[in-house]
Amino acid sequence: MRADCIADSAGGLTFDLPTPQEAHTAWSAALVLRLRGGDGADDEVRLPLGPNGSGRLRAVLPSTVALAEGRWNAYADFGDGRDPRRLLPGVNDLRSLVDRRPLAGIGRLGVRIPYATKFGNLALRSWQRGPHAEAGDILVAPDGLTVSGRLYGAVAAAGAQVEAHARRTPPGNGASGTGASGNGAPLVVTVPLTVEGPDFTFTLPYAELAACWERGNEPWDLWVRPAEGARPVRIARLLDDVPDKKQVFSYPALPVRAAVGQVRVGPYYTLDNDLAIRVAGPAEQDAPAGS
Repeated sequence: MRADCIADSAGGLTFDLPTPQEAHTAWSAALVLRLRGGDGADDEVRLPLGPNGSGRLRAVLPSTVALAEGRWNAYADFGDGRDPRRLLPGVNDLRSLVDRRPLAGIGRLGVRIPYATKFGNLALRSWQRGPHAEAGDILVAPDGLTVSGRLYGAVAAAGAQVEAHARRTPPGNGASGTGASGNGAPLVVTVPLTVEGPDFTFTLPYAELAACWERGNEPWDLWVRPAEGARPVRIARLLDDVPDKKQVFSYPALPVRAAVGQVRVGPYYTLDNDLAIRVAGPAEQDAPAGS
């Protein structure tokens, strides 16, 4: 059975599906969302499924209903004593998600994007971020990466900066470049943040990341620290209708000279649509970017 989805600009979703011909629809009928891999009480959400014109049923997921970050499988429970049935995607109207721009002062941002799984079933990709740093235009140049974006739920102040966090922890005598931490602490490279209201821009030179390369594919995660002493905010791209950016947005990895020789450095989106940078050695330059 197929369900059509309509998204609204606030982050809500409406599901429309046909009334089953072979079964009676009870008052307890519901559209059921189950968090993939979850087994807690909050990992299932039931939305009342009621009549919506001749031969149609409708369920509404308001923007005010929180969904944990992850992937949610969609089912229909018609209250007929049978197990909930897995739904297939129908027609999706996601126009309101394209270039969505919520109010910058929003405390917590909820994003839900319906999509078809690799098996052809209906699922939702959900994010709950607060604060959030939305990535916008990305410019890849030979000497570094320039990114513009917008802050939600946070206000940039004195000391605002962008931090590139290496996912590996160096040994006690690890390398430390300008803005990077050594002595066994996590490697962090920082650059200033240029701010105009809620909008921001930064340029991250590739040279410092290349200088820290040791082996293999080394990813760096990008964060905004809105002010000195504030908690960092992950940079991601969530406000559109593309659930998996990694499969759609591709950026070049450019050669950069380092002490160990030439490496290649370039941005990519992770499986969670977070913005990251990969530094790859000569043997790994044709390998996939990873998560």
